[in-house]
Amino acid sequence: MPDKPCCKYTSPDGHQCQEIDMGSGFCFWHDNKFDKSGLELSHKLERYAKKGGLLQGLQLQRANLTGLSLIKHDDEEGFDLSYSNFYRSNLSGAHLFNNTIAHSSLMKANLREANLHYCNLQHTNLLGIKLDNTRIDKIDLGVELLQESQAKTALKQSDRNTALDLFEQSEEIFRNLRKASEQQGLFELAGNFTYKELRMRHAQYPKGSKKQLASSAINLLCGYGEKPENVIRFSLGLIIFCAFCYFIFGVVYAGETLQLNLSASFNDNLSALLNSFYFSVVTFTTLGYGDITPTGFSRFIAAVEAFCGSFSLALFVVVFVKRMTR
Repeated sequence: MPDKPCCKYTSPDGHQCQEIDMGSGFCFWHDNKFDKSGLELSHKLERYAKKGGLLQGLQLQRANLTGLSLIKHDDEEGFDLSYSNFYRSNLSGAHLFNNTIAHSSLMKANLREANLHYCNLQHTNLLGIKLDNTRIDKIDLGVELLQESQAKTALKQSDRNTALDLFEQSEEIFRNLRKASEQQGLFELAGNFTYKELRMRHAQYPKGSKKQLASSAINLLCGYGEKPENVIRFSLGLIIFCAFCYFIFGVVYAGETLQLNLSASFNDNLSALLNSFYFSVVTFTTLGYGDITPTGFSRFIAAVEAFCGSFSLALFVVVFVKRMTR
């Protein structure tokens, strides 16, 4: 008898399925027209994986995969379920530790109490997934979410309406991940998702609007309260900028004006610059020793720097304490 035809599914990275063609050109696992709604396929899929079946490109929309256990013990790579479709699948209680589910769809999938520890979810649609008590620490989302990447592409094509919708979806995904992280006490991870959630909201504001400008300023100052290092960078930048302003406009020390003088020697100009840096630090921290005083336009710069300095120091304490007490 002639050999039965094989499934014609080939994954984008070249893996060919060897299962029997069901008559549609594809096997049971790769046929996207075969309705698997409600079918209990957990044990069947586990056996398929155990015998070495191709797990890429699975078409399991709305399937019942409750308690599915796909774990490769003593294997660093795990199973590869890339390019699969788990739209609205019931994966509650599933053990998917260290698996690759990249370039796939988990849209509206039920992942309650599942284990996604160390899973690779790069370029996977995570919109609407249910993550109650789901283990999500160490998941790999890549540099950008699928929708985030698509939104930036839409902007390049001047399709702002599509981009706004995709940015909104990205915001919802990050919000969902943040809530799941907070529920599990993963507060550092929750902080990262909070920052990304607010960046997606920022991308939806009209260009040049007050909301966008305010959002940019808050991000620059403190990363929406999640990045104390931003406060440090802003403070150092302000100190250096003001120091050069004092060097140009002049400050007074012991009755002598210290400022840039092209006719003076290099050592004199260097001394004036170093004293300007010293004065800038003293002004920023509002110590006010009084040995050096501003003059002319430098007075206005000193007033602005003192105000920003006191604000920045207080902001750093708030953000740093928030970060360290998680």
